[in-house]
Amino acid sequence: MSLSVAIQMDPVAAIDIRGDSSFALGLEAQRRGHHLWCYTPDMLSLVEGVVQATGHSLNLRDEIGNHFDGGPMEERALTDFDVILMRQDPPFDMAYITATHILEMLPASTMVVNNPAEVRNAPEKLLVTLYPELMPATLISRNPAAIADFRKRHKDIIVKPLFGNGGAGVFRLTPEDQNLNSLLEMFFAQSREPVMVQAYIPAVRKGDKRVILVDGEAVGAVNRIPDEGEARSNFHVGGTAGATSLTSRDKEICSTIGPELRRRGLLFVGIDIIGDYLTEINVTSPTGIREIESLSGVNIASTTWDAIEKNKHTYASNGIMR
Repeated sequence: MSLSVAIQMDPVAAIDIRGDSSFALGLEAQRRGHHLWCYTPDMLSLVEGVVQATGHSLNLRDEIGNHFDGGPMEERALTDFDVILMRQDPPFDMAYITATHILEMLPASTMVVNNPAEVRNAPEKLLVTLYPELMPATLISRNPAAIADFRKRHKDIIVKPLFGNGGAGVFRLTPEDQNLNSLLEMFFAQSREPVMVQAYIPAVRKGDKRVILVDGEAVGAVNRIPDEGEARSNFHVGGTAGATSLTSRDKEICSTIGPELRRRGLLFVGIDIIGDYLTEINVTSPTGIREIESLSGVNIASTTWDAIEKNKHTYASNGIMR
């Protein structure tokens, strides 16, 4: 079965293929004989009710510095494609939200991964709050008094932007740190959004585990170990990848959230686990599969395409089972 696949992603020329999950997914699709085309989110349009994009055909190579060839730019209706991979990185802002609204207008004949309506409804730091029993103590607020009270009770805390990504803007405040008020002033001057505040989990020194779920099932994991003197473990800020396996607690977390992910049509998801706690459910553009394959030999891109091919005729473009 040969599929026509469009990837909505950041500029392909600028990606680092050593750790880019979109590249891995595209490469696997190409190995299977699927035809690739790509466009950047700013090239997405709704023209008299027709979803269109300006992009180009794509041929990928697993070769650093020479990883793709692109055809001439052309405008195409996205109904021409069997599958759309929505893979651009956050920020999860109004441009991102608008793209989900436009993609949601595609007919059932075009499958969008992940379900754009549920991507919009499930930003990573909010979807996770459906499972307070799995999380560390958490507050979402822009009320300075509520945040100060949370800190008084939990002492050592993490403060981060609600719609951030890649570890940007994440701060650890120990009980002695006097910068909370200044930090909140900075956050609130830049945005009208609340912040997320969580009790610090000391187990992060041993790593922040990224677990990939495909169609609601855990299929692989990588440990992200922070640098010495760094509270963040994201690969974008220098976290080191380490081999790992799933603990019984990890499996409990995955089995708890898996059915809801499947129900929402969130086919490719990356969750973050620190110690015994679930901290985020990443649905926008989760990464980690290149590191998992290099460390454990598990080909998650292949598993993902198995799931896409299996579900192609049972999921509508908005991910709702028919």
